[in-house]
Amino acid sequence: MPLDNSNTQLSTLDLAPDHLETYYSSLMTQCTHSGNSTGQANRVFLAKMIASWVNGQGALPERLGLTADDYARLLQTCFPMSADELIHMADAAAHDPERLPEREEVLSLLLEYRANQDESEGWIAEIVVAACMGMDHLWQDLGLWSRNELSEMLMANFPGLAQLNQRNMKWKKFIYKQLCERDGTYVCRAPSCDVCADYQKCFGPEE
Repeated sequence: MPLDNSNTQLSTLDLAPDHLETYYSSLMTQCTHSGNSTGQANRVFLAKMIASWVNGQGALPERLGLTADDYARLLQTCFPMSADELIHMADAAAHDPERLPEREEVLSLLLEYRANQDESEGWIAEIVVAACMGMDHLWQDLGLWSRNELSEMLMANFPGLAQLNQRNMKWKKFIYKQLCERDGTYVCRAPSCDVCADYQKCFGPEE
């Protein structure tokens, strides 16, 4: 799945575009190939998230939120030439242990809808969960370069879930809305989105 690598998207991150492009290009030149479209698309998404993470962007914690074993396997599987360099990188961010039940619920939701086409879907799910703990828009917390990339990534990995977002709700709010509805706890009391005073908070632009 080809993605737009233009400077228009890069300008949405507060970092010189050449830094991101250079590291992203370096990762992609050594990228191993998967036998299916989901795996290939995920290597592009992962390279962009790692490039942002290395440059201090996003809200992903140490090892992108993965376990040590999964993180090492991701690097060896997708970007083996950078594995030794990246395996030792750490970030100051850490998971809040009080939010562990929340993390498990989000992960369960994502895995329920996984496409089951490639091993990397599990890594993407864990990384998305880690980014959901951030305070910005989900695509920004992930270190992706545009909201469209997030939409493409979710559609590739969790198509059944992504297709439910027919009104293009902000992704982090959409994911938590699914959890609220599943548990029978409705945070929003508006009779419909169209009449809600906070409509823009859920459906406004994410730039």
